[in-house]
Amino acid sequence: MTGIDKVGIGYDVHQLVENRPLILGGIVIPHEKGLLGHSDADVLTHSIMDALLGALALGSIGDFFPDTDPAFKNVNSLVLLKEVMNKVRENGFHVKHIDSVISAQKPKLQPHILKIRQSLADHISIDLSCISVKATTTERLGFEGREEGISCQAICLLSS
Repeated sequence: MTGIDKVGIGYDVHQLVENRPLILGGIVIPHEKGLLGHSDADVLTHSIMDALLGALALGSIGDFFPDTDPAFKNVNSLVLLKEVMNKVRENGFHVKHIDSVISAQKPKLQPHILKIRQSLADHISIDLSCISVKATTTERLGFEGREEGISCQAICLLSS
């Protein structure tokens, strides 16, 4: 019997503010601002989790980790990713590939991409070649271009 493949897409956005760390893929990125959120506001990890849950038609991270629940206040998103990965396995799937793009005017993310990819690959238990993280600016257009926030999109391929 041939395995089943499923695809999911995720999107997240958070506002940039002072006095918060900037965390992407579980890695602290040096910057004068960080992302505002109930958890650590890791837009990359959040978009990946939404893609994984979407592929399984299980809803979104807000369904599992609501921002009204004090248990998730300032939580490390990699802890939540581990729980989402448990759902992936419980449903008989594994991650074949993840592709993502972070939209941010600043900081420049290229120097951190390999470390971010490795962090995510380790937490998802996939080979580094199976996870892509890209960064782009919006040419100073929109909220990302005005440095008001950062957004991220991710897509995943699951296989049974």
